[in-house]
Amino acid sequence: MKLRPAPLLAALAAIALTQAPTRAETPAAYAPLTRPLDIQQVPGKPVYYSIGNPGVPGSANEGNTSNAGYVVTDDGVVVFDALGTPSLGFALLTDIRAHSDKPVRFVVASHYHADHIYGLQAFKDHSPAVIVAQDRATEYRDNDETQDERAAQRLDQRRGALYPWVNKDTRVVPPDITFDDRATLMVGGKRFSLIYAGPAHSGSDIMMMVEPDGVLFAGDIVQNSRIPFMNGDDVDTAQWLRALDTVLKLEPSYVIPGHGKPSAAAKEAITFTRDYITYVRAAMGKAVENWTDFDTAYRDTDWSKYKEFPAFDANNRGNAYRIYIELEGAQFKK
Repeated sequence: MKLRPAPLLAALAAIALTQAPTRAETPAAYAPLTRPLDIQQVPGKPVYYSIGNPGVPGSANEGNTSNAGYVVTDDGVVVFDALGTPSLGFALLTDIRAHSDKPVRFVVASHYHADHIYGLQAFKDHSPAVIVAQDRATEYRDNDETQDERAAQRLDQRRGALYPWVNKDTRVVPPDITFDDRATLMVGGKRFSLIYAGPAHSGSDIMMMVEPDGVLFAGDIVQNSRIPFMNGDDVDTAQWLRALDTVLKLEPSYVIPGHGKPSAAAKEAITFTRDYITYVRAAMGKAVENWTDFDTAYRDTDWSKYKEFPAFDANNRGNAYRIYIELEGAQFKK
């Protein structure tokens, strides 16, 4: 395990313990939301989560498509993900303050994709939170650094698609500290185990296991009852399946996915994503093995099991093509 830089972590954690929360009025720079967050609680646990719209980000859902959550302890609050606009991030922070007068100690970013990180701006500007991410999240800083989602290009796109919630004042907030493979945060008697799961959905995928509560924040490694996005250059579906094996071995009592339905039936939720990836890999793998062109392979594949799920139209064809290319490349490496 490596969490760096250690001196900075200690100093920032001390600040988070002593600073009082700032006032909760919505800042003028953040456009008001017309749809309140859907905040729910894990039964019997001091763990709360926000459920996003299962579709793709747009004006109809005000960019609220991902899940996020937080854990209340006696010594402070630990947050997992920050949602897709500063307005949403501030709404999440406001809800935290309704449940606890303790400072936000840490915000853990599951990965650096826009629908999970634009809300970091609210936490950076209105709380003492330390932002934690995996090492590769530091690549997300300009148009030519990351392959899976280019920062400046995506911000320009969202300033159009999600105006006024993403606007000229919206900025990408980098992590304060990063780690490589494993890290542990101890706050208020709870253990927060951070597990690098990538590159899978992105280059910097993190999961967070909360003990002794048995709650897993899975990030986009798990997307229950929703077709995941897999059409990125950093996507590695073989590693994604290995990450899902890791999730199953953790045996969480409750799983909160990056998108889709949280569930106490953790194995079932995890299996949805695993089965989907396995199905697409099998179909495209057969096509590659038989030298069938992609268009024919996609047309001839039976998608009936998945076509009614959210984000199928937006993601499925791109996912299939990305896996086709991945498996085709693997074949030539043999």
